[in-house]
Amino acid sequence: MCASTYQPLDSSADAESEQRPDLSCVGITIPIPQPLATELEKWRASFGDPMAVLVPPHITLITTTPAMDWQGTMEHVRAVAKAQSTFTVTLKSTGSFRPVSPVVFLKVDQGFEECVGLHEKLQAGPLERTLDFPFHPHVTVAHDVSDAGMDAAVEELESFEASFQVRSMGLYEHQPSGSWKLREELNFGEDTEGSETSGS
Repeated sequence: MCASTYQPLDSSADAESEQRPDLSCVGITIPIPQPLATELEKWRASFGDPMAVLVPPHITLITTTPAMDWQGTMEHVRAVAKAQSTFTVTLKSTGSFRPVSPVVFLKVDQGFEECVGLHEKLQAGPLERTLDFPFHPHVTVAHDVSDAGMDAAVEELESFEASFQVRSMGLYEHQPSGSWKLREELNFGEDTEGSETSGS
């Protein structure tokens, strides 16, 4: 996902009357559950990253991707979620995309192949496109901070390890304001047709 303002819900809007632009951009992520999410937010803030309070910890499955056909996109993503089983993710140690990108992240150890498989299924059909870089599942803990902050993130979380069950993924739409709005939380193995979040 891009580093725009994260907006999980907006119940004041009316989804049925909302005029969605002809071309929407979507993102799909695996949420990090509590209390692990709060722990990672605190770590990210400690490295001087202002996005810590705006972007909840997550694993990106689909980064900003144009959706020419919104209904087709929804049907595609729901079908992938319905066919997916729950799996375990273990985050272990740190990695970095430097010098290509100023990012330090927690590595996805167990669950790496499942994340890649999900990405490949999702980045097909109405969401098919060529990416600038190979897909690499991870959880960002420092982005575009000082070199000292990035070095600290690499060193202080080198021995980090935590596991959790992945049972769902979130489908987000990019807003003109730059925020991301949750459109649907899709539980794996369930039929979610017609359950798009109203006003979100």
